[in-house]
Amino acid sequence: MPKVLLYFANDTEECEALIVVDLLRRANVDVTIAAVGGSRNVTSSHKVSLLADALAEEVAPADFDLLVLPGGWPGTKNLEDCPAVIRAVKEFADAGKPIAAICAAPSILGHLGLLEGKRATSYVSFRQELTGATVLDEEFVTDGNITTSYGLGGAIPFGLELIRILLGQAEADRIKEAIAYRH
Repeated sequence: MPKVLLYFANDTEECEALIVVDLLRRANVDVTIAAVGGSRNVTSSHKVSLLADALAEEVAPADFDLLVLPGGWPGTKNLEDCPAVIRAVKEFADAGKPIAAICAAPSILGHLGLLEGKRATSYVSFRQELTGATVLDEEFVTDGNITTSYGLGGAIPFGLELIRILLGQAEADRIKEAIAYRH
């Protein structure tokens, strides 16, 4: 069973994170939500409280197959300010393992130089932060080991794309049918 590491900081956009978690778990993917900020209790951008599975500093990124960075503001800044998150992103990038970011979070990848020569998308007001990328206006973009999405409106197709990456098109189609997603 694939294992996914999703980081969640205070002020993260909860729907972007939890739609992805929900879809992956429907596909029987083992998802660990790792909290940033020193407490497993985190509060989202819309004041939804969440108890994470672990602290960011407690997880071993090498144990996971895919890393997810949800967006929201200032949740994305909180993620980027966490040394454990940045170490994990660099570790995944160095290993060529899949990294996914949505909304404002692709800016983290741009700041780290990971989008150089790649196609990517993000929330419109963060597109200038996608340093080195060819920026597209798509629900999601996968280029090599990097998958990006523009925001909450793209969370379902983004989550389905992550299932496709981990388990194949047939499983992504099965989940799409199961949730009655008609787009």
